[in-house]
Amino acid sequence: MSDVLGAFEQAVLLAIVRLRDEAYGRAIFKEVQVRLERDVAAGAVHATLGRLERKGLLVSRLGPGTPIRGGRARRFYGPSLAAERTGTSMISSGVRRSRGVVLTLGPIGGLLGRTLGRRVRT
Repeated sequence: MSDVLGAFEQAVLLAIVRLRDEAYGRAIFKEVQVRLERDVAAGAVHATLGRLERKGLLVSRLGPGTPIRGGRARRFYGPSLAAERTGTSMISSGVRRSRGVVLTLGPIGGLLGRTLGRRVRT
């Protein structure tokens, strides 16, 4: 498996960082469409989430079921420590798809239950 992230994988990862504790499938899908300024297939986002998780760049957990969803749980995503290192190299490589994102370099709080590290605005 390639160590290089494609542009779409980077967009999905940046959407997750931007959404923080609200990073679940549909929200990620909408964020990617807004940031890329084009239509995106929901299946492409879900396939990419699975691929990033297999690469060790994401962790996920099931949230509680909600009445609006008929008791079904949402799967929430967050970056792994490996993703944080990848994010740092993406910044240094000049990736600018992250308009409005404050990237956290170091441990990310919330989903992973750790404290925030230093932040760099892009």
